[in-house]
Amino acid sequence: MDKSKRSFLKSKRSFRRRLPPIQSGDRIDYRNMSLISRFISEQGKILSRRMNRLTLKQQRLITIAIKQARILSLLPFLNNEKQFERIESTTRTTGLRTRNT
Repeated sequence: MDKSKRSFLKSKRSFRRRLPPIQSGDRIDYRNMSLISRFISEQGKILSRRMNRLTLKQQRLITIAIKQARILSLLPFLNNEKQFERIESTTRTTGLRTRNT
């Protein structure tokens, strides 16, 4: 084959088809915490549709379900699992002058 014909041939790469994150039997509901928690980041944010590999309709339903679960206190608005290290703030006694009366 010459080079001109070779450029039109498609490369034969094998792609592994990803499984859809939501099966056909799964109900998208605010009570289904095991399903909803997969679509929330560590910070508590809703992951984008591109990262979730969801359809537009599924992403809308997931977003509504997450917001309903947050309002009903089933999910936190912010995920504060990371405990911020407290820097010990000591009161400076050297800078303060005390009266000796």
